Amino acid sequence: MAQSVDLNADMGESFGAWKMGDDAALLDIVTSANIACGFHAGDWDVMAQTMKNAVAKGVGIGAHPGFPDLHGFGRQRMTIARSSLQNIVRYQLGAAQAMARATGGEVRHLKLHGALSNMASEDEDMAKACYDAALSVAPDIIIMVLAGTAQHRAVKALGCRAACEVFADRAYNDDATLVDRSQPGAVIHDPERAGKRMAQMVREGAIITESGTRISTRIDTICLHGDTPTAVSIAAEVRRALQDGGVTLAQFKGASV
Repeated sequence: MAQSVDLNADMGESFGAWKMGDDAALLDIVTSANIACGFHAGDWDVMAQTMKNAVAKGVGIGAHPGFPDLHGFGRQRMTIARSSLQNIVRYQLGAAQAMARATGGEVRHLKLHGALSNMASEDEDMAKACYDAALSVAPDIIIMVLAGTAQHRAVKALGCRAACEVFADRAYNDDATLVDRSQPGAVIHDPERAGKRMAQMVREGAIITESGTRISTRIDTICLHGDTPTAVSIAAEVRRALQDGGVTLAQFKGASV
């Protein structure tokens, strides 16, 4: 069983007067935060405040770039030329670096958001393009990837630092991709179920799919989405279940896969 694992959450997704999630509560539970960079959610003030709070809590800061899709929350698939896609990643990572440094922190990792992440989990060349763009800005950054997918293969090919991620509140297909949100049961809302399945996955060192298939993988970090109604209770239950199982919670170090 893994001796330690990181807990991460997507946050900083409020926009102006519109509030999304309870970031303050999540920052008391997680060890890493993936902070929206303004394209799919978030704005300059939200980014700055979220990063300031993360620094105060000792939580690792990650850039969370997505498609330029505020209306669809970054969950609408887009066809964008690779060179432009790379600049989209660079643009958002640069903004995240600036905000983090201004609040006394540093961006230590990058994780793709929403449809951009889903597409990169299916397309190794697309994943490589995104990650190569990030590495051109920050050569030592840790790339957080969906374990067992094309993202995982991309970082292996690039030889960069990586953190392999599984999801506490999402169901899995047999190819290690996430069940589409349009399908019943794709999002897990029951904290007890989420806690038990994460403890089991970490114990077995494998993704457990909806069919019961085991996909062996390194597990460095567990994602807890911040935009669901039961996000905070799921995060707390996952943390409790892991600790009860003897797992130490700590920020991932990032190593090649």
